[in-house]
Amino acid sequence: MNRKSFLGTLFSGVLVSKISWAKNAPGIFAEPFSLPALPYAYYALEPHFDALTMEIHHSRHHQAYVTNLNKAITGTPAESLSLEEIIKNISKYPTAVRNNGGGHWNHSFFWKILSPKKQQPSENLLSLINKDFGSLDKMQADFNAAATSRFGSGWAWLIVQDGKLKVCSTPNQDNPLMDIAEIKGKPVLGIDVWEHAYYLKYQNKRADYVKAFWNLVNWQEVEQLLK
Repeated sequence: MNRKSFLGTLFSGVLVSKISWAKNAPGIFAEPFSLPALPYAYYALEPHFDALTMEIHHSRHHQAYVTNLNKAITGTPAESLSLEEIIKNISKYPTAVRNNGGGHWNHSFFWKILSPKKQQPSENLLSLINKDFGSLDKMQADFNAAATSRFGSGWAWLIVQDGKLKVCSTPNQDNPLMDIAEIKGKPVLGIDVWEHAYYLKYQNKRADYVKAFWNLVNWQEVEQLLK
């Protein structure tokens, strides 16, 4: 090998090494969104939500929404926006962004409003609920009805709309923050009623899953979201 060929080979090797390093270095060529870690173990919500469902729900279903959202926005202006900015203006984006962006936002929200330790709403939170629903039981009944009556896949929500608490539901991976939502507002509580969220444990008994949900609500997080 002559000197010119040797230097060319050496340069190519260095270039490939640098590209390989850059692709694997933290923060370089990073994708816009990533799967958030759960604030508890997969088994922590037992016996109400089983560990296998939680693992599949988080590591496969939620991960798929993140992966497909990144694919949908790579190379577009949305790549530099926050998830909430995208969600609030979702009518500007194609279906793939709506479905996967919604799926990522909804699940990220869902994990945070679950707690392994059973909680009770504070007196302050109860007073807000009582003001708009009459009682906690009435709010829960309305929420349960929204969750169990949602045809097919979707979500049920407790939202703040014009300073008042209200219950609603959305289809698929839509949510009340979206500008295309029939009922708009700020979510403070929500439940995933897609079958992947409960079928391994509850089969077709969605009502039982929704009932179990109340044992896991992170009321402290709900109250924080109301501020």
